[in-house]
Amino acid sequence: MYLITLILQSHISLFSFSFERYIYKNRLFKHFYTLKAFIMDSFGNRLRDCRKNKGLSQSELARILNTNHSVIGKYERDDVKPSIDVVKNLAEVLNTTVAFLLGEAESDQLFKDPEMLKRLKEINAMPEEDRKCVLYNLDAVLRDYRARQAYAS
Repeated sequence: MYLITLILQSHISLFSFSFERYIYKNRLFKHFYTLKAFIMDSFGNRLRDCRKNKGLSQSELARILNTNHSVIGKYERDDVKPSIDVVKNLAEVLNTTVAFLLGEAESDQLFKDPEMLKRLKEINAMPEEDRKCVLYNLDAVLRDYRARQAYAS
């Protein structure tokens, strides 16, 4: 538990080498890399990456959002979880999506394509039976695509 606390407090760089050596020695690879991937995919890390990609400092972002830079730092360290309204504002300012910031989408461009959104809304508005048919066919196309990708590798 102490080890996890250290990781969550962003001190991973201080003991990363010796910790990874311990993991290797004790054959705990799977658990370590799963935990490391989880930590690297946090809201705070995604926020930090988006802010840096936009070329903003914490102070600049805070000024745009009418808050203090220490609040942005707390969000990035995952010390504080912002409200959904704050996440919406962050996504708008950083030109990304709420889904990406929350880790629900791997790409920050997924829900920005207006044509894709239009199609999803149309599918969602369909009667249940029709929607099931569309999704069944879509699943078949995706399955075939994944199979072609697997054989191409």
